[in-house]
Amino acid sequence: MDAVFAAAERFVLGEARLLERRLFAALYSGMSRSGVVDALRGYQNDDGGFGHALEPDVRCPASLPLATEVALRVMAASGAADPSMVLGACDYLAATARAAGAGGGVPLTLPVIEGFARAEHMTDWTYAPALNPTAGLAGLLHQLRVEHPWRDEATTWCWAQLEGDGAVTDAHTLSEVLVFLEHVPDRERAIARARELAEGFGDIAYLQIDPEAEGYGLTPLHMAPTPWSPWLDLFPPEATEAHLARLQGAQQADGGWPVTWSPPTQAAATEWRGVVTLQAVGILTAYGRVDNTP
Repeated sequence: MDAVFAAAERFVLGEARLLERRLFAALYSGMSRSGVVDALRGYQNDDGGFGHALEPDVRCPASLPLATEVALRVMAASGAADPSMVLGACDYLAATARAAGAGGGVPLTLPVIEGFARAEHMTDWTYAPALNPTAGLAGLLHQLRVEHPWRDEATTWCWAQLEGDGAVTDAHTLSEVLVFLEHVPDRERAIARARELAEGFGDIAYLQIDPEAEGYGLTPLHMAPTPWSPWLDLFPPEATEAHLARLQGAQQADGGWPVTWSPPTQAAATEWRGVVTLQAVGILTAYGRVDNTP
């Protein structure tokens, strides 16, 4: 085990919330993956959706598509999912889509967040159904091999959106769409659309292909977090290598990685550091930059 991984492990065990500690243990210490699912249970509401600041930037206890996507992402990462929890989440998403009246699309959040602490960027733009998060949610359900009427409705809705001009204009939407395109069954159609999107990467807001770019943004490592990602070849190899070096060099003295935006509370900032540290370790170990061998 090298020093980078050892320091990150100490940070996660000392600072991260229970969910990230259980996921870290499942991924790197051979601990039960069911423990990850158990840690998620406290975030699920009676309507099947997830809330309670599972996504740290929104401190709202009510169910939100944003938090529900985080739950599905964690289950996919852990390789363990509770069918009843996932189907409950699908029922919640179906009800949210019906209320939105957009034919399957769901919004990122809902106006209920206005009564709680939240990051400054979480405003009314998040109340409209959009590919962010609908594409990511549908893609994760395909990845988890979950069959549900809403998954199919959302898949149809996402394809319709992706066939329109200007559907993907920012890096967060691109990230959601690439999850969808990675796991949706129609592979030929998905790969063709991904390559069409790559032709316009220069116009995508907050997409930082240049490793020297300053300020907030998502990088090729967010889009292709492993060397076996189908989207790795959409980016220049030298840019990916430079971003890997930059990511490894960003580890702080306490073993964790920093956040590059302003979370709404100190608790949220601490929680986010656990999330991004686990994310950084996952990327660096996948690419062989960090050795987690005991």
